[in-house]
Amino acid sequence: MAAYDLVGFQTRRDQENFDAYLRDATASGELPAPAARRPRTRAFPISIDVDEFAQAARRASGAAAVRGLRDSLGGSALAIGIDRLDYSKGLMEKFQAFGEFLKRYPEDSGRLTLLQVAPVSRAGVRSYRALRQELERVAGHINGEHANPQWTPIRYVNRNFGRQVVAGFYSAARIGLVTPLRDGMNQVAKEYVAAQDPEDPGVLLLSRFAGAAEQLGGALLVNPHDIGGVADAIATALRMDRAERRERHEACLGALRDQDFHWWAATFLSALDRAGGAGSTRP
Repeated sequence: MAAYDLVGFQTRRDQENFDAYLRDATASGELPAPAARRPRTRAFPISIDVDEFAQAARRASGAAAVRGLRDSLGGSALAIGIDRLDYSKGLMEKFQAFGEFLKRYPEDSGRLTLLQVAPVSRAGVRSYRALRQELERVAGHINGEHANPQWTPIRYVNRNFGRQVVAGFYSAARIGLVTPLRDGMNQVAKEYVAAQDPEDPGVLLLSRFAGAAEQLGGALLVNPHDIGGVADAIATALRMDRAERRERHEACLGALRDQDFHWWAATFLSALDRAGGAGSTRP
């Protein structure tokens, strides 16, 4: 990596860690002297086309799948998680936190439904099959303990949906639960924000260990390992008034518009041009 003219990272923290490694490795002799020409480094957080995704969400509002989801909720609000079935996504901790929310706030029974979409990945790997089975067991236990004939707390789905349908699901959700244990960026968080109605937006509940947390300061930031803390944050999001929801959404959306996909591409290419022209010097 030290041979490149430019190395881009998702977050400033990752950039700083890499720079520190290069300094230490050069000083210790782990990298040969020519590597002292260290590459230029910079954080380039990948993003989405905000306006295009917002339009997709509006178009999807009348789709049969989205209408069916809304109708099926009855009087319940919707919390949504869309994650690849993977250990890093914190799905087990998310289910446990939702179960803890139901225990701590019994007055909210029937008021919030969690839809977790988790397309299967690495289906041939035994440990991933075991994760899927354990998630099914935990979801079933929580539903068995808290469900009633009109309401099922967790809807757990292992299939893919089209991009526009997903955008419509986001727009229908009062809470976006994006709680990976570690993630370089996480575009789901950004898509959820873009899909919201600015006049009556939902609340993004985001792991502080996702790269997106560096940009989306308007989200409710949580430690996904803190099951009780996430449970309390879910309750806070459910009770949050419209004024605060709008304020938080405006902050997140403003950050996304300032550094959207087009900004990312233009900034990265411009920095690459400068790095190539400067040869082997460091900024």
